[in-house]
This record gives sequence, C-alpha cells and structure tokens, in this order.
Amino acid sequence: MTQVRIGLIGIGLRSSIAKYWHQPDGESVVVAAADLSISRLKAFQEDINKETFITTNYKELLERQDVDAVVITTPDHLHEEHAIAAFRAGKHVYCEKPLAISVDGCDRILDEWEKTEKHLMIGFNMRYMNMFRTMKGIVDSGVIGDIKAVWVRHFVGLGGEYYYHDWHANSSNTNSLLLQKGSHDLDIIHWITGSYTKKVSAFGSLDFFGGEKDNNLTCPTCDQKHDCTEFSTTPLNQCAFRNEVDVEDNNMVIMELEGGIKASYLQCHFTPDYQRNYTFIGTKGRIENSEPDGKVYVKTRKSNTWHEYADQTYDIKTAEGSHGGADPVICQDFVNLVLHNKQPLTTPYAGRMSVAVGCAASESIRAGGKVVQVTQRVGSEKSQSTGIT
Repeated sequence: MTQVRIGLIGIGLRSSIAKYWHQPDGESVVVAAADLSISRLKAFQEDINKETFITTNYKELLERQDVDAVVITTPDHLHEEHAIAAFRAGKHVYCEKPLAISVDGCDRILDEWEKTEKHLMIGFNMRYMNMFRTMKGIVDSGVIGDIKAVWVRHFVGLGGEYYYHDWHANSSNTNSLLLQKGSHDLDIIHWITGSYTKKVSAFGSLDFFGGEKDNNLTCPTCDQKHDCTEFSTTPLNQCAFRNEVDVEDNNMVIMELEGGIKASYLQCHFTPDYQRNYTFIGTKGRIENSEPDGKVYVKTRKSNTWHEYADQTYDIKTAEGSHGGADPVICQDFVNLVLHNKQPLTTPYAGRMSVAVGCAASESIRAGGKVVQVTQRVGSEKSQSTGIT
C-alpha cells in the first residue's frame, strides 16, 4: 500500500480534519463518508472531495473494498459500535476521544482490535500541541526532578456553546464531560508524568446549566432569547437549560497515580475565559504553562548545581492548522502508522485509561465523593506493548 484510502463515519464538526487526510497526490485520500444527514454529506463532498462515496448507512461504507481505514467522529456513545464493526470489516481505525463511554466498552474495542492485524489510534491531539510537547520534553530532561504533584485547572469558556446545546448534555450520550472534555487532560497528566491513575475521589454538580425548560425548546424559538446569556446563533441551539441536561458542569477530581504522585483536575463549564493551566511539581523544581501568553515557566529549587542560578521561560512557537497545529500532525501520524508501522505519540491503552479515570471520577461524584479504584486491563500485551510514553 502506498496510499491510505479513508472513510469517515460521522460528519459533524470534528470531521473538518478530513482536509488533512485528503491529499490525492500524497499518501492519503478521503474516498467515503457516512452520516445520518444527507445535507451534511453533500456539503462534505463539496468541501473535501466531490467524488466521495456518501451513504446514510455506515455499514455500506464498511463493505467497500476501496476503504482501507475508518475515521470515527460520531457521538461518543456510538464509538464502540462503529469501532468494533470497522475491525470486523478488516479496516484500520482512527477513533476520536473518548474511545468509549465505559471501561467495558473500551475493553470490548481492544478485544476486537487484538484479534486483527490492523491499527488503532486515538485522537489525543493535545499530545501534538507545541505547548504540551514542550512540557513533556522539560519533564523528561529531569530538570524538575521526580514529579510528586500535578495541578490542572480547565477553564471551559463558552462551555454552553460547546457542550450544553446538543447531545453532549445528556449522560446517556457521554456519561460525563470528564470523558468527553476531560479525557484530553487526564491523558496529558498520564503522558507527562509517565504514570497511570490508581484511584480517585471526586465532587461535582450541575451548578449553572440544566433546569425546567422543555426538551424541545430551541434558542430561535425561545421568548427569552434576547435576554439569555446562552443564546446560540449556531445550528447547535437546543436550550442549555432544558430538563434533560444531566451532566455536571463543575467538577473537581483528586487522583493518586502510580509512584504516589498526587494530582488534581478542576473543570468548570461556565467560566468567561478559555484556557488550560497545568503545574507539575518535582523534587528539583516545577513547570507551569500559560496558554493566553503562549509560555511555559520553569523554576528550580536551590541546589548544588547550576540550576539554582536562573529560572527559565519558554516561548511556545505557533503552528499552522487547527488545534494549535496539532491536527495536521496527528493526521499524518495515523497515515504513518498504517503505511509504515511507525508508532504515534499515543496508544490505544492510553485511550482506555483516560476513560477509566473519567468513569471512576463520575462514579465517585455520583456516590458522594467515595474513593474509587481505577481498573487496569489484564492480559493484553498488544494494547499495552507501546507503553505510556
């Protein structure tokens, strides 16, 4: 194979990354797409490839012999069904995070993958952002010593627009936003520390969104649209205060990782600004990032080495492409995985473990903060062979 022929299942907002795969003169080309909306499919044809095969039945896509690999960008609760079907059809799979909305769902996907000779890659694009690759490099250099504490604050500005005007707001589709949104952050904690979470305790609630509005109410038809702070002018316009909304919008998670590392993760969906703030504290110093300033700060403890004489600031370079330049790189990594067996920055097991932590945290929240053990996967050499780094 010299060119990967790709089919997408799910043509929502995230399917915009298809443009990085459709390179007719390169190593990958988009040849098929499946979605329930024929209008979205036709728009996809116009935007990406006018010759794309389109269908409202994803099984027809999987039956095609001209599709080598499948990209899954459907709602979270459908990932398990679509990934398993793709492996059974003999396709390579790129699955957007989270891998599934339950640990058992993740393990069923991994079970099916392990029966094949195909590749599975998880869409953890934050591992490809310059900010976090820099932080990973600093930690791996040893300059801050052995990590003992991690503090992460996630300010989800426009949380209503992103998550409470559509299917994300119902736990039957997502389980919790600690999976859909938090899986990125939980994975970065695992990746940079080189350790997985063993147990969690968490508290959370629905403090702003949700309410008693009719489930069929939309922003354009609402008589309060001129006064509502969450009025949406986009196609995602279900009322953010409707009755069915039941996923927590304010979460605090405490974790203990392998090696005794203590970590905290705070996620709020009604903040006025958007940023992720990470702090890693080691035995020799600490690093902290500032997304608004595009910087990473390194501070070191007094010691008998040159490190005590100066702190250091890294100015993060900008990159072209969506998600801070991460999307074109992660798309190329999937192509390299399929064509050249080159391992990407992420692993299937990492995808499983971020879900495991999110599920454990959600269980803890809904049980009043009890300590919940994070389940490990036993006896799966293939899924764990590439490790956490």
